[in-house]
Amino acid sequence: MRKLTTMTVLLTVACCVSAMAELQNVEIGGSLRIRGNYFDMDSLGDYSFIEQRTRLNVKADFTQQVSAFIEFDHYNFWGEDFRSWYLCGNDFRSGLNHVNLYQAYIDVQNLWGSPLSVRVGRQEFRLGAAFFIGTNESSAYFSGLSFDGIRLTYATEQFAINAVTAKPYEGYGNFLEDDADLFGVYFSYMGIEDVALDAYWLYARDMVALLGDRVDLHVLGLRGAGVVGGFDFEVEAAYQFGDVDGIASACPLGFGDADVGFDEFGANLEVGYTFDAAWQPRLFARFAYLGGGDPDTSAWSNDADLPFVRLTSDIKYSEFLDNAPGSVFKATLSNVLFYSLGIQVLPTESVELKLAGAYFDVDEEAYPGASDKLGWEVGLYGDYHYSEDLAFRAGYAHFFGDRGLEGNALIGSGMVPWLGNCDDDYDYMFIETELAF
Repeated sequence: MRKLTTMTVLLTVACCVSAMAELQNVEIGGSLRIRGNYFDMDSLGDYSFIEQRTRLNVKADFTQQVSAFIEFDHYNFWGEDFRSWYLCGNDFRSGLNHVNLYQAYIDVQNLWGSPLSVRVGRQEFRLGAAFFIGTNESSAYFSGLSFDGIRLTYATEQFAINAVTAKPYEGYGNFLEDDADLFGVYFSYMGIEDVALDAYWLYARDMVALLGDRVDLHVLGLRGAGVVGGFDFEVEAAYQFGDVDGIASACPLGFGDADVGFDEFGANLEVGYTFDAAWQPRLFARFAYLGGGDPDTSAWSNDADLPFVRLTSDIKYSEFLDNAPGSVFKATLSNVLFYSLGIQVLPTESVELKLAGAYFDVDEEAYPGASDKLGWEVGLYGDYHYSEDLAFRAGYAHFFGDRGLEGNALIGSGMVPWLGNCDDDYDYMFIETELAF
């Protein structure tokens, strides 16, 4: 009840402040992003499609540092969801044509002359490097992600504290019952020049869970990122703990619940060095550990510690394993160790090229004797900024599969097996354009 009262007061304050403010300025913006994709997934089949996301937004600034932001978007594939029947042109397909309210919030800065700000309504949450909470805009399938929620920010020149609460699902039951909720506190220290140090706590509470009856997941994390001379770094590590209720034990008589929960670590690291030379070459190395948990190997119990969960991460470690076109699981790769080396160059001010290679290993094999070797992935990417508003991108990636592709649980947060063959080789090509205004 105390949480409900607090949120009610914040909503009332935001609405009252906006009612007293006067309109000062209106800005209109948006973007068009179009990407053609081709996947050759070997034993899993071929996929080709063109995806497009269109965004249009309006920002209204008022007095007393009050603003409102409203954004609509539409995402789909070419040849779908538009007003044309391909045989005779009759307008039979418009019933599926959905334009969505992607963001709509009130923002009040410097409440009562303090460094406190509040944002109420549908909004994007992107925390740090988006290891856990992002906006779903990386690589293919860039459909976007926003939440209905509240964000409180207390920011000074030295540090910032963000407290967020969001409701991914409403069950219309009692308050905080039959719902899915997300809470978090994110602390950032900026007292060191060109360096940010973060610490955070996230809590996901899901009572409409696909696993059991209720999931309680806590995440404690630390992050550091910055630039020191020619070096740049991004280091993040997190520990997860929590419980999953309502999973039956394997007792033949059907008594009791299994002891299922979270007790796992994850880490994401990148270190780079940029040379002061022509083309400004940057060499970089990446590593990620996404723990596979402690699976149940007994025929008499369902007890298990689940693999590392990245919630709504923006990081896709593979164009294939983390982005499989035939699967609903995107950016959910887990139970792996990831090693990568690469180089980036700037031949001109408007052209950027990147070459990267990565190796994937399994943390927890599916069964005794299973291979832990997943394979290698190599990718070549190029960006061309025609102007400040218009960019073109293209890339090619190839995956050299190994025996670990068969049977090991890799997707769906490390709980769903990859269905490929041990001798699979995958190819991916794309070309993209984006205009932002």
